[in-house]
Amino acid sequence: MSREVDLLVRLQDELFERPGVVRTATALSHFGEHSLGWFALSGTGAAVDGRRRRQWLALGASAFTSHAASVVIKRIVRRTRPHDPRIRVGVGTPSRMSFPSSHATSTAAALTSLADLTGSRLPLLGIPVMMVSRMVLGVHYPTDTLAGAVLGAATARVVSTIERKTA
Repeated sequence: MSREVDLLVRLQDELFERPGVVRTATALSHFGEHSLGWFALSGTGAAVDGRRRRQWLALGASAFTSHAASVVIKRIVRRTRPHDPRIRVGVGTPSRMSFPSSHATSTAAALTSLADLTGSRLPLLGIPVMMVSRMVLGVHYPTDTLAGAVLGAATARVVSTIERKTA
């Protein structure tokens, strides 16, 4: 764990004081809290794109399912959030549990679904952005965000497969 703390401290040393970084990371934190931003995207897409309504709703289902899975895993693993005195914490959190990052999980699920829906890989670029934002804010270790991204992407694939088979 000390290597992860050192990595987290180095990342914060590089990014924390740069203009707009903490503000952007905080905005992403609020957007991703309990997957609410992803639910809004899903609902908006379903409302305006009737031809692909099921896929937009599957995006929301992916975000919800992956977020729920991450919460269950957090309660089992019970890894506490970073607490080294060198780490700056830039945002409050609803719990002390860290592994996996629910923000990275739901973001990976939503953006993997969005990439499938649009046929573009461009949405996938948002996944590492959310991962880094959680570390900039000092609330997750690198492995928390990595595990969350893997869980989210896998969840999106499962939900997408189910949506296609039941269409």
